[in-house]
Amino acid sequence: MGSLSIWHWLIFIFFIVVLGIPIARILNRIGYSKWWTIVYFIPFVNIVGIWILAYSHWPAVDRTRT
Repeated sequence: MGSLSIWHWLIFIFFIVVLGIPIARILNRIGYSKWWTIVYFIPFVNIVGIWILAYSHWPAVDRTRT
């Protein structure tokens, strides 16, 4: 087992950009910090995060209702 090659890092950065940017924009639109995007990339924690997000109150939606 050697260290990771440049191709591994390029694929990693590609997934961060392709998946992370849309998730950050969605979180920003519903009123949450973009830093919650990090939760998406942690295995099993992302599933819990999606469930919490689905059943929590969204600050942006709550602002438009009042």
